[in-house]
Amino acid sequence: MQKKILTLNRTIAIVSLIGLSTAASAQISHQQKFPAPAAKFSKAVAFDVSAPMRELAAARKITRSAFPEEREIRPERGEVTPNSKYSGDKALQTGGLRPSGTFAIAPPLLTFEGLSNQDNFETFGFRVAPPDPVGDVGPNHYVEMINLVFAVYDKTGHRLLGPTDTGTLWAGFSLPDCTDPSGDPVVLYDQFADRWLLSQFTTRGPIYYNCVAISQTGDPTGAYFRYAFSTGPFFPDYPKYGVWKKSYLLTSRDFGNAGEYGISAYALEKSKMLVGNPNARAVHFFLDSAVVPLNLIGDGLLPADIDGSKLPTGTVPAPLVGTQDDDIPYGATVDALNIWDLSVVWKQTPIASITFRGSFETAPFDSNFPCGVVTGSLPPDARDCLPEPGVTDGSRFLDILSYRQRPTWRLAYRKFGGAGGYESMVTNQSVEAQPGIAGVRWYEIRRVDGDYSIYQQGTFAPDDGVHRWMGSIAQDHAGNLGLGYSVVNGLDVFPGIRYTGRLKGDTLGEMTLGEGTIRNGSGVQVTVNSRWGDYTSMNVDPTDDCTLWYVNEYYQLSGIIGVNTVPFQTRIGSFRLPSCGGSE
Repeated sequence: MQKKILTLNRTIAIVSLIGLSTAASAQISHQQKFPAPAAKFSKAVAFDVSAPMRELAAARKITRSAFPEEREIRPERGEVTPNSKYSGDKALQTGGLRPSGTFAIAPPLLTFEGLSNQDNFETFGFRVAPPDPVGDVGPNHYVEMINLVFAVYDKTGHRLLGPTDTGTLWAGFSLPDCTDPSGDPVVLYDQFADRWLLSQFTTRGPIYYNCVAISQTGDPTGAYFRYAFSTGPFFPDYPKYGVWKKSYLLTSRDFGNAGEYGISAYALEKSKMLVGNPNARAVHFFLDSAVVPLNLIGDGLLPADIDGSKLPTGTVPAPLVGTQDDDIPYGATVDALNIWDLSVVWKQTPIASITFRGSFETAPFDSNFPCGVVTGSLPPDARDCLPEPGVTDGSRFLDILSYRQRPTWRLAYRKFGGAGGYESMVTNQSVEAQPGIAGVRWYEIRRVDGDYSIYQQGTFAPDDGVHRWMGSIAQDHAGNLGLGYSVVNGLDVFPGIRYTGRLKGDTLGEMTLGEGTIRNGSGVQVTVNSRWGDYTSMNVDPTDDCTLWYVNEYYQLSGIIGVNTVPFQTRIGSFRLPSCGGSE
């Protein structure tokens, strides 16, 4: 693979030669060859103030619908693409675990049961796939959302509210589309404002919306300011949010009714949303695949989401990050991370822009996993990837989702130091780490004086035949990294939840602390399709900026019970990494 960096908007010279397995360099550029997307400003199309959520949840009545036994969120079959020969992962960690008796990964501080597909069944009379488990933690609460319900817990795991369908968030809202439980939820805690953001898209059409609820206080069971922002005739698939300095960031993967496709990037006017101003504005950029090369936007971009107590300096732009693989038919010539800058200044006449900063070459990886086996009477599907124990007829596999050209939630941002400090972002993606074995490729990106580089990267896949995928990563205030993920194999590891970590000063590109377990599975997924969750969530507790909270899915039981498929279950756990203490 030829080593080069493409930068389409300006020449940059950033060299970070820490070795191919841990860092990449940026050196040369090409002039931008596509017009800069135009900024489109608008206001929320609907707004109100809700009653306390605990009252809405108690009063909500759902009429069970005549849906199929299992309803797929955003139904789609994966397209089988030719699997090229495994070319080798050049950031694969082959050692690095600490000697016995030194720092090692700590067991969980706490784990408790989260939402399950049984909650969907008891609410609606049907089950859904995939769950898309996501959550965040505040000073006193943990809020979890899945397709299509949510719940609020105290920090000992006691459920305070829910399970409640996501449409309840907008019960009585003037835009009926938002009152449907629709899917792809995201929850964020804004530690700077002590507020919660809960969201979902709409599916009715022909006009679509992003529905955003902002808590009036730090109590997620209380009242919310509720907003709807129109996406026009474009369906806003896979919406992802981030807390930024004066904006809430939002990206989505948009489909038009005439085959149009592109990536949308939004900034929502945070100051007005926090006080319930109905005139809150949004700025929207559409990265049209007919104009912007597809490899530069792929299947989605992640917006930065701030961890810790330090805000970005001044009006520095918010990073958006995507990924590309030269083995996927999107036109990439190099394995890379794509970085965009989104800038907005909210004033009477706002100013906003989006700029492509470059394709920063990574150590080579393979995201084109060898999937596409026969599933019962169905034709081969690219979602049939990872085998489960005890399924001897080759009919049930789990989706790795690595072929989607996007990093996996979140892009966790943190600022370190004052003057002369740096900004750090961590994210991850699923890859074929070894021949036929899934692993997690993770990255730390740094921005210094406005210039980006890949500071370190690694692929975590111990040589034990276990698939590790669907990860989420964050770092505590000491700069230690915690990575959570799903696990399975075809022999004796049932779908479960594990985590690993590293300390800031450890060898670059290595998760050195071993592996911890949040929940071992004891059953397999046996459903009408192979879909697994599209994302999970690793978050940092704002009270100490050390404790990491993770939510993912697993299975307790296997097989078919009557006519109902066995439900997935989620588990929420917290842990701390050695050496994190004090304050930021």
